[in-house]
Amino acid sequence: MTKYVLTFLISMVPLIELRGGVPFGIIRGIAWYKALPLCMFANMLPVPVIFFFARRVLEWGADKPVIGKFFSFCLEKGEHGGEKLKAKAGRGLYVALLLFVGIPLPGTGAWTGTLAASMLDLDFKKSVVAVMAGVLLAGIIMTVLSQLGLMALT
Repeated sequence: MTKYVLTFLISMVPLIELRGGVPFGIIRGIAWYKALPLCMFANMLPVPVIFFFARRVLEWGADKPVIGKFFSFCLEKGEHGGEKLKAKAGRGLYVALLLFVGIPLPGTGAWTGTLAASMLDLDFKKSVVAVMAGVLLAGIIMTVLSQLGLMALT
């Protein structure tokens, strides 16, 4: 039971997310067809909270003494990156969001993609669908890579 709980929790951690949860779960002996949905659910769980509250928290903390510089940096980075993405993607913004979340690279994922969607004031439902599809894509990629890695070890 512990391996399921740890896999679930790892998949909720920013930056690690499902990209770390799927391989962890598979290595710990969870079948891929159980690990993938577990990690996807855990990765998607914080999305509504991030979409509706992360920007507010960052704006609130931007002028605070200890955390202000970091929060301001996050706001500026998110707004700059969001505007850049918006300019490049044009009408395909939600497809770009899906690919941003779905390609398992450091700094991409549901947390960052949802924060970007929030910063850009995108539609919540369309953003959730794009992020969910991206999480599925990332999950499939990580599952395949994890299975190939296990096959190479045996």
